[in-house]
Amino acid sequence: MIRDLWYKNAVFYCLSVGTFMDADGDGTGDFAGLERRLDYLIGLGVTAIWLQPFQPSPKLDHGYDITDYYGVDAVYGSLGDFVAFTHAAKQRGLKVIIDLVVNHTSDQHPWFQAARSDPTSRFRDWYVWSDKRPANYNEGMVFPGVQKSTWTYDEKAKAWYFHRFFDFQPDLNTANPAVQAEILKIMGFWLELGVSGFRMDAVPFVIAEKGPDVKGAPKEQFDMLRDFREFLQWRSGDAIILAEANILPKQDMDYFGEDADRMHMMFNFQVNQALFYALAASDVRPLVKALEKTWNRPPSAQWAMFLRNHDELDLGRLTEKQRQTVFEKFGPDKEMQLYDRGIRRRLAPMLDGDQRRIELAYALMFSLPGTPVLRYGDEIGMGDDLSIPERDCARTPMQWTGGDKGGFTRGAKPVSPPISGGAYGYEHVNVAAQRHERGSLLHWMQSVIRQRKEAPEIGWGDFCVIETGENAVLCLRYDWRNNSVLCLHNLDPKPIEVHFRTGVKGEEGKLLVDLLTGARTEAGQDGRHSILIEGYGYHWYRVGGLDALLRRSAN
Repeated sequence: MIRDLWYKNAVFYCLSVGTFMDADGDGTGDFAGLERRLDYLIGLGVTAIWLQPFQPSPKLDHGYDITDYYGVDAVYGSLGDFVAFTHAAKQRGLKVIIDLVVNHTSDQHPWFQAARSDPTSRFRDWYVWSDKRPANYNEGMVFPGVQKSTWTYDEKAKAWYFHRFFDFQPDLNTANPAVQAEILKIMGFWLELGVSGFRMDAVPFVIAEKGPDVKGAPKEQFDMLRDFREFLQWRSGDAIILAEANILPKQDMDYFGEDADRMHMMFNFQVNQALFYALAASDVRPLVKALEKTWNRPPSAQWAMFLRNHDELDLGRLTEKQRQTVFEKFGPDKEMQLYDRGIRRRLAPMLDGDQRRIELAYALMFSLPGTPVLRYGDEIGMGDDLSIPERDCARTPMQWTGGDKGGFTRGAKPVSPPISGGAYGYEHVNVAAQRHERGSLLHWMQSVIRQRKEAPEIGWGDFCVIETGENAVLCLRYDWRNNSVLCLHNLDPKPIEVHFRTGVKGEEGKLLVDLLTGARTEAGQDGRHSILIEGYGYHWYRVGGLDALLRRSAN
């Protein structure tokens, strides 16, 4: 089972091909450059790569406006380069998943051009139209303050078309069986070229009913998810779908499926937002509630845990008071905020570049119940450039060396300006320098990833919260196959002494061995452990130590 459900104990690494490594010197990253850096990713310890869109596109929305689902944009290489990359990744034991963006296309896509040009075209019903302007044309915008409507009039079509996102991204009519069949064909195509699954973009919008007559919250068509899953399992038994679905906990099982017949994985946005509040307020109570509310999922399903991603940090699920606390701590200036709900910064500058706090945040993320997802550059503490508009400020090129343009390209015009100068410039923050510094964030990240992979209880097991009586301390115990791991984190800058029982019966519950340092601690006469945790400190313990692990495995 462990082999089949590879994603349960994986470590994902998200990157954009265009900003990772440029091999041909044209200023844009490419698959040849990415292939050259695979051994770096192996050394880091990641086991799966998530690629953001790389198909042909006008790139008005970073490639999420696709004009050809069956190709590679020429700036990144060719289909041959893509296959060479997936083959090289497979040789190294790395899985590859890619973005599946099927809620909408670019308005330059041949399908939409045919649809708007001829009302009798077979592609007309591949999109969502209205003869009159719908009453709710200015409701439901995903990007408030930037996006002005969800319906736009097309002069050529003499009709209004629906777009949940920008007006250059018309929504596909995903309820149309022909569109659904095309989505399956797209999935099958990339599976044949070596991918191990998909991160499905905007899943709630993909399955929502669409049209001018839809009022209020649109009804979701969950059977669509089952069809995607069945096709995937038929074509490739171990391939997965990782869903982007920022939903309420009461809907989780609708997306996973009661019989685990829908999405394999989902990003846990509820926990992500509560985690940032916990870091801002040194208060883990809302985080504990979020963990408990979202733990209900089939045994074969999995949560994806993350800190920052390629979008803004969405705080829309927090209360107004909680949201303001996070804003004040991590994004106090208006230029740091976006869409009235989020923060557009990278993690390192949010935490003032304090390596103790960065390590704590990642130690906490890696120890949460699910599969960790790391974003390119965060392993070295890359920063952001707030002079670049919207979310682009945190999508700058990877910083490989302290040389010209951070070693990303030898071309004169990089696709995005590398961060130069200041505390986060490539002159100071880069892979080459941190490789030779034993106390660097990169070395620490390699170590914690190794320890996370050696603690499969976190990815596979059940968890329980151990009460310590301290609001700033999170203590979680994981149990799987008669083995237990206990993770302890102090979100307060001050040292805190905690007292607790592990909850593991017998003599084994009295011994804790730190997975990160090897230090041992034993419970007192009353069976309680007393541990002093330094400010922003953390400890991962194996309950009972290695002897208990070997003894239980033998049984």
